[in-house]
Amino acid sequence: MTDETNGRRKAVVVGAGPAGLAAAEVLAGAGLAVTVAERMPSPARKLLIAGRGGLNLTHGEPLERFLGRYRPHAPLLDAAVRAFPPEALRAWCDGLGQPTFIGSSGRVFPQAFKASPLLRAWLARLDALGVVLRTRTRWTGWGPDGSLVFAHPDGPAALRPDVAVLALGGASWPRLGADGAWVPVLAREGIPVAPLRAANAGFTVGWSAIFAQRFAGAPLKRIALSFGAERVRGEAVITADGIEGGAVYALSGPLRDAVLADGAAVATLDLRPDLDAAALAKRLAAARPDQSRATTLRKAAGLSPVAAGLLRESARESAGGALPAAPAALAGLIKAAPLRLTGIQPIARAISSAGGIGFQALDGRFMLRARPGTFAAGEMLDWEAPTGGYLLQASIATGRAAAAGALAWLAER
Repeated sequence: MTDETNGRRKAVVVGAGPAGLAAAEVLAGAGLAVTVAERMPSPARKLLIAGRGGLNLTHGEPLERFLGRYRPHAPLLDAAVRAFPPEALRAWCDGLGQPTFIGSSGRVFPQAFKASPLLRAWLARLDALGVVLRTRTRWTGWGPDGSLVFAHPDGPAALRPDVAVLALGGASWPRLGADGAWVPVLAREGIPVAPLRAANAGFTVGWSAIFAQRFAGAPLKRIALSFGAERVRGEAVITADGIEGGAVYALSGPLRDAVLADGAAVATLDLRPDLDAAALAKRLAAARPDQSRATTLRKAAGLSPVAAGLLRESARESAGGALPAAPAALAGLIKAAPLRLTGIQPIARAISSAGGIGFQALDGRFMLRARPGTFAAGEMLDWEAPTGGYLLQASIATGRAAAAGALAWLAER
């Protein structure tokens, strides 16, 4: 790797995901000579894969409610998102020639609906700012003189920038670049890192063989999932060994913590959240006595085949296998079907990861206290959020905040 800067101050950004590219844009816009080092053959691979089915950029809900989606609550993360909130992200997309729209769920998407046009426009802007992208370049740590050391097919290299931003992602989807290999590097420096754990992941459930065979891949639509004091409405998908989907992801943090602590967690599924128990019981009581239970569940309760099957699975776990005969009891089970989660899917199959660099390791500018001049951003920090635009919003916002912190630190010097 060359280190040509023409006398300008130098910045190195490690990681070419959304957080890293956002940091590079701010630094280059301030006149620094910026090099982005990415270990994969091309940048932002996870962003591209995530955007194949529709790139969810952010969410249109009120900011205070939006900020409440992040856990654990961290003032530094809060400040970064407030400094670059959803409306700023939408304006930034407009500036790249990629206007956005708010869907019926409140989620925000580019009008092109895919990630590739947005990424092409973003990379073109970075190129115009003089940002140099070095692919197949893996960061391996710091050298004795404080330089950043890299492994590259052409041989090892070392760069000693004025500032550096680390944005290496978490450990979900390692085949796309985020493999958590930076954890032991920081641990050797005494930088506190919370263990990386799966977030926005599916859970295992002990389905019967016949249910798993018949319904694997089937969607559960218009449900509500509850755990503890939290309740979310949405959808889920049955898998051969468990359950996943938006409603599950929204509660994956507390569910995961309970599974890890106790070995299992019992959530409850409301299979008809649009009806109260009394109205549902009345419908069930009015069903023809000579019709089958399957027909009653379909016609009177309005359950799909997969929902009816899941109801029987719940009865197998909680009532010895038989569905309640009394309309009120059956309505109660439909409104609160227990769902016993026995494990969480591996982090490599998760949408995102929790854990990472603790905020106590950073100063108010996202700078590592143990490494002055080195800043950190994105999913490698210790925060998590459900799907719905919160992940990308915080990644970009913290990337920009870390770059702003780097510029402020340079100005002080």
